Amino acid sequence: MTGEFELIEPEEAEGFGDEWEEIDVSDTDADRIARKRDREFSEFRKRIKDADQFKVEQSVFDDATFAAIYKLVQDGHIDAFGGPISTGKEANVYEALGHDETDVAVKIYRINASNFRQMRSYLEGDPRFQGIGNDKGKIVLAWVRKEFANLERARKAGVRVPEPIAVERNVLVMELVGLVEERARRLSEVNVENPETAYEVVREYMRRLYSAGLIHGDLSEYNLIIHEGELVVIDLGQAVTIHHPNADEFLRRDCTNVASFFTRQGLEVDDDDLYEYVTDVEPDK
Repeated sequence: MTGEFELIEPEEAEGFGDEWEEIDVSDTDADRIARKRDREFSEFRKRIKDADQFKVEQSVFDDATFAAIYKLVQDGHIDAFGGPISTGKEANVYEALGHDETDVAVKIYRINASNFRQMRSYLEGDPRFQGIGNDKGKIVLAWVRKEFANLERARKAGVRVPEPIAVERNVLVMELVGLVEERARRLSEVNVENPETAYEVVREYMRRLYSAGLIHGDLSEYNLIIHEGELVVIDLGQAVTIHHPNADEFLRRDCTNVASFFTRQGLEVDDDDLYEYVTDVEPDK
């Protein structure tokens, strides 16, 4: 694997750790559509449920989930579904055709199957989710909107992440990085020919996230992928703000994971040095 790992330029970002806009988890258009259950929506739901590439069970995806997909189709974010990219305990990811025939990824979280207790541990202490309570549905919906907001903020800081496109209830539409037939490889799956450059990019991304008030919280070689010569950071659903009570613990864990991986690649990397580099930023860009 060649290793260019070009950095992208950060856009003009807001101040370090600034105030976060509260994320609304009240009823959306999808909930209202699901309650209305008009004929057009009912036919759409049946067509999606029966499609070979998108077979789902009513016990997994409720009416409001189908309504969310229906709303995203109506809004032009999804034109057609392709095959599954991944299926997990908490979410399925599908390839789809988006606006202007671009390939997009559609990530659908399961309301009933998600580990909402673990999700809540990442939401608690985040000023965007004060008062979210113990409602399982609201916690999952907040998680999806949190992932969308984190992706937006990371991109603005100059971190290469999948571009967020739209969010509706428990459905997230984002840039498809790689294709189903030729998926982007995780850093753990490739032979890193230029580990020095790769490490410099990863630590710079960690620093940019921190300067934008975010900590990934689960960063390792399994959440970094290679796409067209670029390192891409994925899975930002659990990322927390620097105000989170466990933010420092999460950041130190990220530093340990990253340092351990690149040490195995033959570099002399110290997790404490990495932590100092990431946190040694000016409060104002």
